[in-house]
Amino acid sequence: MSKYVKDLVSRDIQKRLGDVADAVLVSYVGMDANTTNELRGDLSQKGIEMMLVKNSLARRATEGTSLFPAFEGASGPLAVCWGGQDFISLVKEIVTLDKDKGKFSKFKAEGGVLDGESLSAEKLVEVSKWPTREEQIGMLVGQLLGPGSQLSAAMIGPGGKLASQIEEKSKGSEEAA
Repeated sequence: MSKYVKDLVSRDIQKRLGDVADAVLVSYVGMDANTTNELRGDLSQKGIEMMLVKNSLARRATEGTSLFPAFEGASGPLAVCWGGQDFISLVKEIVTLDKDKGKFSKFKAEGGVLDGESLSAEKLVEVSKWPTREEQIGMLVGQLLGPGSQLSAAMIGPGGKLASQIEEKSKGSEEAA
C-alpha cells in the first residue's frame, strides 16, 4: 500500500472515530460474510457501530487520541466497536456476544479503551458487571428519595396516631350523647 493510500485510509479512520472516546476491539476471524452482515445488523439495532481496521493504520489514525492505547500491542485483524447508550451497555452487549456459542461463535472480545486506559479482555468482563447509566440513575434516585420518605413517615406517623385517637374519642362521646 502506498504512503498516499495509507494517509487517505488513516484520515478516513480519524474522521469516523473523531468523536469516539471509548471503544471495544473485537475479532471475528472465520465468520462468513452473511453471518458478519447479520452481526452488524444486530449491533446496529442497538446503536453500536463496528468497523474493521488494519492495526497499523488504526494506530497511525488514533495517535494522540484517547483511543490510541487500545491499539498498542494489538495484533491480527480487529474491528472497533463503539456507540450504544453508554460504554457499559456497549461492553455488556459485546461480552454477551462473546460468551454466546451460537451463530456468532467466532466473535471474540479482544480488549478496549475506557477514558484513555487500555482494557484487556478479562477487564472487559469485569466492566460488563458494572451498572449501566440507567441503573446508576435509578440507584441515585432511590438514595435521594430514601431519606425524604423516612422523614415523611416520621412526620405523618405521630399525626396519624393522634388523629385516630381523636376519632375514637369523638365516637365515644357521640355514643354517650
